[in-house]
Amino acid sequence: MASQPPLPQPKAVLRGHHAQVHAAAFVRENQRLASGDAEGYVVLWDLTIVRPRAVWRAHTNAILGIASWGSDKIITHGRDNQLIIWKLAEEDEASLSTTLPLDPSPTPRPQPWVLFILPVNTMNFCSFGFCPATDDGTTDELLIAVPNTLASESVDIYHFPSQKRLHTVVSSPKGEKTGMVMSLVLCRVNSGSLTLITGYENGLAMVTQQQGPDGGIWDVSYRSQAHGQPVLSLDVSPSRDVFYTSGADANVVKHPIPQPASTYSIPETPTSSTTTLPSSPEPNIPISTKRDDSNNINKPAQQQPTKPTSLLSAALASAPKIAPIPQKQTVEVRTQPTKVVNTKHSGQQGLKVRSDGKIFATAGWDSKVRVYSAKTLQELAVLKWHQVGCYTIAFASLDLPTTNDDKTKSDGNNELVNNDQSSMAVVPKLVDVTVKDRRIKQAKETHWLAAGSKDGKISLWDIY
Repeated sequence: MASQPPLPQPKAVLRGHHAQVHAAAFVRENQRLASGDAEGYVVLWDLTIVRPRAVWRAHTNAILGIASWGSDKIITHGRDNQLIIWKLAEEDEASLSTTLPLDPSPTPRPQPWVLFILPVNTMNFCSFGFCPATDDGTTDELLIAVPNTLASESVDIYHFPSQKRLHTVVSSPKGEKTGMVMSLVLCRVNSGSLTLITGYENGLAMVTQQQGPDGGIWDVSYRSQAHGQPVLSLDVSPSRDVFYTSGADANVVKHPIPQPASTYSIPETPTSSTTTLPSSPEPNIPISTKRDDSNNINKPAQQQPTKPTSLLSAALASAPKIAPIPQKQTVEVRTQPTKVVNTKHSGQQGLKVRSDGKIFATAGWDSKVRVYSAKTLQELAVLKWHQVGCYTIAFASLDLPTTNDDKTKSDGNNELVNNDQSSMAVVPKLVDVTVKDRRIKQAKETHWLAAGSKDGKISLWDIY
């Protein structure tokens, strides 16, 4: 009988949280992994040495989401109705504690510098979404989306650093019972249009896109109820043309993201001109004649008297024409998902798509991490290590530049020398690279998959 291949095992296991891990995110070019637990603690792990670099209690209740803003800011979203932006550069880590939440600390752990605190609604258990505030993708300004404070089926979008609320998006028609927003993503599609993707308590998934000359109109371009139970998580592909959802039921669904078209048009109008009306009839206006058949004599027709024109009428007639108001056209709403697969495994959440768009993974209530093909939704791997349910997934983001073999050649002193004079990047031999440099290179270039579990542990995997 042929032997079964060995089951995949994690490359490392991070032990330190006393409570269940609810959120995780790779930051600083994958050299750090930020994790948050049900007691509000955040641990910043150094993946080059697999040790904590900073530990603090960010919230007094469970953490719903973690993300990085640039290289020196960390965003945390807690169930204590607060979203906090912390200043935490690499040089600031030395001033913080490294005592893990699992170990008792005789003194309170110091916190990083607080930049912003935003009061939010966390009744939904829904984490925040974010994207750059400008089309060029710079991180100087940020947009953050959270469930509305009063109406839990609506979404508020705030601008940072101004902390100004820009939009309140109500996607569902008035009177429709969609339930609370359970998951959301804020992104920009290829044309730069701001797009909000939401999953609801009744299993509905919806795409709402910003339209109009001033961006003040939000139109629903896609809606589908492919889940029979609440949507627990969703994520968008790097190409921004599809998104994926998982829920409390067993379905994993692939949805389209319609590309926004111009839904506003301005009717063509002739060039505005100034019209001057005469104040009195001209003296040399020709008088038309008509034939009088009774007397067979041509008689001049009676000229219609000209109505005198007031100064106000003349002024109004000479005023420039006002530009017509853009007329909104009907937006076609798509309702059919691209693909629906019943996986036979209910309760999958924490769905995340890898940065190359080839695979995505989910964290299962049955303690298993499942990896799927982003193209076919076929199950590729089942990662089994934790003994209790998993709650969160994080993928390392890899944006490696493409290399051209024609521009490189071997040299006696270096492994590769670039012939392109505009970019003389020299890579030293391995013997000249320190152990620290090798660890940093491995942390940056590995397709890490991190899974956080109810047992307070985080497993690190390197697959595909």
